[in-house]
Amino acid sequence: MPSVMGLLEERERAARQREEALQAELREAEAVWERFVIARETVGEVLAEPREGEDVVSIVVAGERPVRVRQAVPGSVVPHWEEGLAPAVLAPDYRRIMDVLAGGKGTRGQVMDCRQLAAAVGLEPLPAKVEGVRSKAKRLAARGWLAQERPGMFSVPAGRDGGS
Repeated sequence: MPSVMGLLEERERAARQREEALQAELREAEAVWERFVIARETVGEVLAEPREGEDVVSIVVAGERPVRVRQAVPGSVVPHWEEGLAPAVLAPDYRRIMDVLAGGKGTRGQVMDCRQLAAAVGLEPLPAKVEGVRSKAKRLAARGWLAQERPGMFSVPAGRDGGS
């Protein structure tokens, strides 16, 4: 029959080995986490720096100090509209739609359907092109940049003109 002290020493040894293994796993997880933090910070710094020849836009949101950001490029995320946010933060295709609806093409205040919008931004009114414009207009409406008067009919709400 084993002694009580022998059993306790055996369990103590097993607990110490488990604790050492968990500490090693924790150190490894912390190292991985630190690499991700450094990568995210580095990418943030790189993206915040304007590249040569790139337009930089100052944005003032809700009376705060101006923030300088790069002008959006194709494929940029459409931000939710906030007071003081200019269409210059939108990707070029979205800015063209805002410009047309806000009066850049002589249509100020007009409600337009997607076929008219496609033609106004210089696209052929083919179903695929119209659907692309519809998708962009719906995204702008969902994020507060445009108003959808009725299904497929869009306009710029008062105070959200196409000026930068």
